[in-house]
Amino acid sequence: MKGFTLGKAFVPVVASIALIYLLIPIVHVIVFSFNDAGRNNILWRGFTLDNWQNPCGAPQVCTAFGNSILVGVVATVIATVLGTMIALALVRYRFKFRSTISLLLFTPMATPEVVLGAGLAAQFLLAGVEKGLGTIILAHTMFCISYVVVAVKARVASLNPAIEEAGRDLYASPGQVFWRITLPMLMPGIIGAALLSFALSFDDFIITNFNSGTATTFPKFIYVSALKGVPAQANVLASIVFFGALALVIIVQMVNINKQKRLQRQ
Repeated sequence: MKGFTLGKAFVPVVASIALIYLLIPIVHVIVFSFNDAGRNNILWRGFTLDNWQNPCGAPQVCTAFGNSILVGVVATVIATVLGTMIALALVRYRFKFRSTISLLLFTPMATPEVVLGAGLAAQFLLAGVEKGLGTIILAHTMFCISYVVVAVKARVASLNPAIEEAGRDLYASPGQVFWRITLPMLMPGIIGAALLSFALSFDDFIITNFNSGTATTFPKFIYVSALKGVPAQANVLASIVFFGALALVIIVQMVNINKQKRLQRQ
């Protein structure tokens, strides 16, 4: 074929193989959410819609899923608020030990989760704190703050100070400049950091397992159930999360495309 070379075909072929490799587990989860599983969900036994009609049919699956949502939302809100304030302080202000604090914020990101989880568990034990949803939220907030700071810090550094100066020149108070100028410009970075924080919290197993006590989250439920086959209802909930995230990405992309089209028309 004219113009065809092995070099041109290499990247598309490798990319297609990598994409298929990444999608195989997701496809397996979706397909086995329709499995007439019975006592286990390892072998295909037939197609059924019962699992989707009753996603809470497996014992504790919806309780674990709800716990993960609760922990993720609370940890994300706390980490996003604190992380945004820390990012603003590190970029906009000069104070003692500023560089040291910036370095230490990367410690939770660089530390292996098994070490971090064991260390937190030891601290809760020494403090006499009973493990449960509260300790999970504290643990997740701790490691999510680092990711929020990194994401928002990059956004703060990219802001044009002249825009805020223009607001002050028009006699806006510091509070008005922050709420009407600075915060709206930071919002894309804050939203991205919050979504990343929630995804990390919802997905975490190792740190959660060390600090959960008798409380069960969705990843912990999946791990315990894996030996006999994850219940089909858990696959249903996982599929809902996947399709929800996919829909969110599509909506955001469509909004951005429409915004670019409107800017081009102006």
